[in-house]
Amino acid sequence: MGSLSGWQYYIWQLTQRGSKKESMKYLIKNGRVIDPANKIDDILDMLISEGKVQRIEKGLPEGGCEIIDAKNLIISPGLVDMHAHLREPGREDEETVLTGTRAAIKGGFTSVACMPNTEPPLDNPAIVRSLNEIIEKNALANVFVVGAITEGRAGKRPTDFHKLKREHIVAVSDDGSSVEDDLVILEALRQAKEEGLLVIEHCEDTKISANGVMNQGFVATKLGLRGIPAGSEYERVKRNIELAKKESSAIHIAHVSAKESVELIRKAKKSGIKVTAETAPHYFSLTEECCASYDTNTKMNPPLRTKEDIEAIKMGLKDGTINCIATDHAPHTDNEKDVEFDFAPFGIIGLETCLSLSAMELVEKKIMSWSDLIIKMSVNPSKILGIKRGTLKKGAVADIAIIDPNKEYTYTKDSIESKSKNSPFINWVLKGKAVSVFVGGRLVMKDQELCS
Repeated sequence: MGSLSGWQYYIWQLTQRGSKKESMKYLIKNGRVIDPANKIDDILDMLISEGKVQRIEKGLPEGGCEIIDAKNLIISPGLVDMHAHLREPGREDEETVLTGTRAAIKGGFTSVACMPNTEPPLDNPAIVRSLNEIIEKNALANVFVVGAITEGRAGKRPTDFHKLKREHIVAVSDDGSSVEDDLVILEALRQAKEEGLLVIEHCEDTKISANGVMNQGFVATKLGLRGIPAGSEYERVKRNIELAKKESSAIHIAHVSAKESVELIRKAKKSGIKVTAETAPHYFSLTEECCASYDTNTKMNPPLRTKEDIEAIKMGLKDGTINCIATDHAPHTDNEKDVEFDFAPFGIIGLETCLSLSAMELVEKKIMSWSDLIIKMSVNPSKILGIKRGTLKKGAVADIAIIDPNKEYTYTKDSIESKSKNSPFINWVLKGKAVSVFVGGRLVMKDQELCS
């Protein structure tokens, strides 16, 4: 294999993983194939072999294949989460590549972009190379690495994007922290444009958010908790958009929660600035009122906000202002969360609930169709990250989620595949679930049971 470049060799390694299972042939019958990238929405059969989608037609012959009956089910490109924390290396007590990708598969995600706020952070080639070795050994889904924008995620000096890209990162971010210095983020935007990398910004002005723990407003005052003004988010969104315009560079805004942020992004897009954005299900399914229980699983950053913010987020998703739905999967141990609200860490897990919550809040309530939802959860994240996923065309990598849109289930603590259990949705009755999943032609979940 000596004639291959580093990147080609990495891709070759991915294609070899599980090659025996990839050589099996599968025929998915009678499913509703929704492939928005190719404008397909029809009842069809799909043949999978050699890790690829081989044929999509009506009435394909059944000989020599393992048959999967998908009647009344949706056959979708595998979901792509462009914002998750797998915690490895350094915080394997909270999550690992193995447990995180098990959770991903359970939620219908075949690809996950892991954030760099590990311990140590993903700010140099050696640590990224080490993580890729762990991914190669243990991941059940595709894991794409996001490198740090600055050394130590300290916001002072940009990392070497060129060297990090040679280790196959797909984007850069200091997620968990915003880059405070305008000159540093400008340099990051310039480097990223040269290297063809995406800058993902956590938008928080800590001079405004200070030591807040929930959304600033009447509810915070009533509860006696310190508030985080919406301005801590949207003022930083505004700055990042202005700097992206100045550098003629693309920028991606993480976990949008505030209505003002939505409007700033909408205006920027209309003026031709290269800005994309994501939100997460908790920002369109929960409000600040949930914090009244003092349940630390309602503590996240940015915080849960108001009903008006939820409506703005939903409209931003509907009209295309917000491109993606991500999980912001942020695992924490029970011991970390089982403290007073002021002292608990921010964040919740989300890989296993994202699809269901999105289906319930957006599709069931007719804000968008299943095709629209798949665009937000597979097609757009793939395009924005620049990875070859999000499609079921002939010859495409067979990353596939088979979804039962009518499946109702209770999300229990015992059912969680993630190593951490910090979710405000435990014991909720949810609807819409991935029941079978393929990764690179390998059947990794069948009838809701993980295969490995």
